[in-house]
Amino acid sequence: MKTTSLFRLALVGASVLALGACTRPAAPQPGVPGGGTVTAPDTRGPGTGAGNVGGGNIPAAAGSVEDFSVNIGDRVYFDLDSYEIRRDAYPRLDAQAEWLRRYPNVMVRIEGNADERGTREYNLALGARRAESVRAYLIQRGIPANRIDVISFGKERPIAEGASEEAWARNRNGRTAIVSGAPAR
Repeated sequence: MKTTSLFRLALVGASVLALGACTRPAAPQPGVPGGGTVTAPDTRGPGTGAGNVGGGNIPAAAGSVEDFSVNIGDRVYFDLDSYEIRRDAYPRLDAQAEWLRRYPNVMVRIEGNADERGTREYNLALGARRAESVRAYLIQRGIPANRIDVISFGKERPIAEGASEEAWARNRNGRTAIVSGAPAR
């Protein structure tokens, strides 16, 4: 991993930890790379820096997709063959709910994902249950149901390539994707 990526990850982690100080403490995430707590959003590609867009010096606009992804985190992880929200996901989902209350025009889609094991049909059904679990949690936290869609990608959109426990753990996730209402950079 490049030094700049590690630095960005550390900055994002510090931001999430600061947010987490106001919520329940996160428990370790077994099965997640490094065995520690996921404190940074699991996004890839340009525009995923810690507080700046595209690695430059332009800060993410408040209420933007980048703001949500970098400062709040867009992904929570699940255990094998489970759609139950883990305790360590509560701080991130609580922060998502708070952010969504702050930006009431934003619409989101919860994307349920699974690892490569199992049949296509099984993983689509599991991904749908994972997405619905995240949706239900956000609704319980006061986000109107009509602002949240769900979709299952099953095992079709892995974020980690390979056939290892580490890759499988990263691919068992629910991602909150902003679909409309957020300002451009």
